[in-house]
Amino acid sequence: MIRTLVMILAGGDSPALSVLTAERTEAAVPFGGKYRIIDFALSNCVNSGLYNVAVLTQYRPRSLHAHLGVGRPWDLDRAQGGLRLLHPSPTPDGGGWQRGTADAVRYNLDFVEDQQVDAVLLLAGDHIYKMDYGPLLKLHAEQEADVTMAVRSVSPHDAHRYGIVSVGSDGRVDRFVEKPRRADSNLASMGIYVFRKQFLIDLLRSTDAVDFGRHLLPQIVSSARAFAYNFQGYWADVGTVQAYYEANLALLAETPALDLYDPEWVIHTVSSDRPGAEIGVQARVENSLLSDGCRVYGTVIGSVLSPGVVVAAGAVVRDSVVLGDAVIEAGAVLDRCIIDEGVRIGEGAHVGFGDDNTPNAEAPERLNTGLTLVGLKAQIPAGVRIGRNVAIKPRTQPAAFPADGQVPSGATI
Repeated sequence: MIRTLVMILAGGDSPALSVLTAERTEAAVPFGGKYRIIDFALSNCVNSGLYNVAVLTQYRPRSLHAHLGVGRPWDLDRAQGGLRLLHPSPTPDGGGWQRGTADAVRYNLDFVEDQQVDAVLLLAGDHIYKMDYGPLLKLHAEQEADVTMAVRSVSPHDAHRYGIVSVGSDGRVDRFVEKPRRADSNLASMGIYVFRKQFLIDLLRSTDAVDFGRHLLPQIVSSARAFAYNFQGYWADVGTVQAYYEANLALLAETPALDLYDPEWVIHTVSSDRPGAEIGVQARVENSLLSDGCRVYGTVIGSVLSPGVVVAAGAVVRDSVVLGDAVIEAGAVLDRCIIDEGVRIGEGAHVGFGDDNTPNAEAPERLNTGLTLVGLKAQIPAGVRIGRNVAIKPRTQPAAFPADGQVPSGATI
């Protein structure tokens, strides 16, 4: 395998995830019970034999930094190579904040130059997938490419969400269009790029373009040796509330497309010292994923529970994603909800109530499918009724709720 530096881009804000990214970057959002989204890119690296990894951070990075530490869960706590966190910092010309993916790498070109590598593998820190990067790097080396991008087939109805790539019979990319209204190809860029090191350095020094997908790649594919690597496996961009919710619940399928139990491709993460999940005598659990430290005395149906979640007797959690250490008190009901870490749902509260699917007034394009979100460490008072497409902001206290205990569909508190 060619000598490779991996750079994971994990610094952007993600407004499409609403309250889930109000106090953390998307890469640090929990997923699939015990994991964080960035765990997938990191695990792919080490499972592919790549141990020279840098993570570029910027937006609200504290929880991400705490999760990554020195990289020990991924065997990246090494004297040579290993995990490095690259933070934005002021520059002599008054810059420092990174405006896009290309800008983020440009601010760290001195670091790239110092690496004794042949290629730079750029990854997004906010995708869910399992991928051996070895074949991608092999193709890049064999074709003597300037840039090789991983692509996959998508539905024509989803093409407007991605960078769309047109590929000739020889595998060379002849066109790249970012989020077209109408697409003439169904091959979408996965945001995974291998650059020849010196080509990347020269490219970023010759332009002030701030983003690879929006600016650089559409300009260079016709003149550079650009190739496509067609990836056939599972891959999910969970950058919207609906995509995040669906990807979590897809893990509950009889044969899920993403196999988290594969001993040949382990997804590594930080594991806290918690006891096994406890299922009470009167509890009922159906088709759900429970993590360590969960205590269930009520009913959980079709849901994903992260570590430390408590579901009290008489409580019902249905078709929901509940993140770490949330407490669902007696008699409370959750229906099609995403509940963030440390939330407490009071006794008898009903979150996701009724059949009114009025879109969220503040973000109709993000919350319109009936999901209700409760942000980090919010406190939901006892007996309240919260409708659909509602967003409860992080750390909201009971005093913020209406006196009559009714929160209509489409509201934000």
